[in-house]
Amino acid sequence: MRAGDRVPFVLTWTPGHHDAPPEVDPERALGETVAGWERWVADGQRAGGRWADSVTRSLITLRALTHAPTGGIVAAVTTSLPEQPGGPRNWDYRYSWLRDSTYTLQALLAAGHTDEAGAWRRWLLRAVAGDPADLQIMYAVDGTRRLPEAELDWLAGWEGSRPVRTGNAAAAQLQLDVVGEVLDGLHLARAAGLGAPEEAWDLQCALLDHLEGQWRQPDSGLWEQRGEPRHFVHSKVMAWVAFDRMVRGAREHDLPGPVEHWAQVRDAIRDDVLEHGVHDGHLVQSYGSTELDAALLLVPRVGFLPADDPRVVATVEAVQRELTRDGLVLRYRPDTSGDGLPGTEGVFLACSFWLVDALHGIGRRDEAEALFERLLGCASDLGLLSEEWDPDAGRQLGNTPQAFSHFALVVSAVQLEEGRHARSDHPVGAARAGAPRLP
Repeated sequence: MRAGDRVPFVLTWTPGHHDAPPEVDPERALGETVAGWERWVADGQRAGGRWADSVTRSLITLRALTHAPTGGIVAAVTTSLPEQPGGPRNWDYRYSWLRDSTYTLQALLAAGHTDEAGAWRRWLLRAVAGDPADLQIMYAVDGTRRLPEAELDWLAGWEGSRPVRTGNAAAAQLQLDVVGEVLDGLHLARAAGLGAPEEAWDLQCALLDHLEGQWRQPDSGLWEQRGEPRHFVHSKVMAWVAFDRMVRGAREHDLPGPVEHWAQVRDAIRDDVLEHGVHDGHLVQSYGSTELDAALLLVPRVGFLPADDPRVVATVEAVQRELTRDGLVLRYRPDTSGDGLPGTEGVFLACSFWLVDALHGIGRRDEAEALFERLLGCASDLGLLSEEWDPDAGRQLGNTPQAFSHFALVVSAVQLEEGRHARSDHPVGAARAGAPRLP
């Protein structure tokens, strides 16, 4: 081909025992595809103000990561793109994580895409239905539960990054935060006016009852560490979120349940965290540790402590001081965390957006906007973000495009434009039209 040439082609696959599918006119298919995406963007509400183009690009990406028949959304469309070139931290992200619930809903609702938000919630309810003891932290987009992890030894990997993996053993881990995120997401759906069927509340009650017997256990945490389970502060905070949202859901929507008992458990979890999860005036990664964790930046976002609480301010400042490289945020320090894995990793883009939110929440708006603008500069020429960034080489790392990074971009942009500190249980953007400002 030469510059200016146009050569249409079609790639088609079907099982050999089936008849060949109908032929596709590539020019017509392309035109219909473009028109369909343009209608979808136009049907939403342009969100993000000054950053509307980046927000729209992120929303398009999130929709493209969504499986239309089921409503499930994958974390990324790739496997084994490394967090450290040449290293072993290579994972399969072609699955649907439950903890993406609140961010998914918040991002879609911010631009008025309620159909996709509703489809995701229906997928969520189908995926987690059944015995709460069987709850997994991730599923395939069609709800498949068995995701065995395997290493493909015959593949060299990207820039020699081995092993190349399919499946993900983290599906079998105990991660206590997941129930909190599920219940937070369903509470958000009600707050946004999506409603909820009665069976959703019955399921929520069953999940909460199971969590009550688990929340004092150590777990593998948000980052799916493969070392010894610990009492991660973020996990305990999200257990508090689970009980808090159920108490408020029952009271605000006149739903049945032992509300006073739930409130007592919620308060007991809060007391436990503040007794065992604070060191030197700031929150720490796990009980008995002095390590930091970027997930602590979410504490004001979920409402566990207000953004102006001295312990929150001290935590934000400690993360900035001890958990950043070139101003961008690491998830934690791999070399001292005991996460059970060799090697290191880049800075985590979603965590850096969380720092934007936290800085905005404690009143450092100019600093938050400057960091946000810098993060936009990490996107590819197509506006896409991977999981991580290499500050030294100036390139993206990890699986891509990464839904978690794009959720965070949308929420940060909308709250900066609105001048509000975003709470995970309060819709932002279009879904909040006419709603009172948060204090």
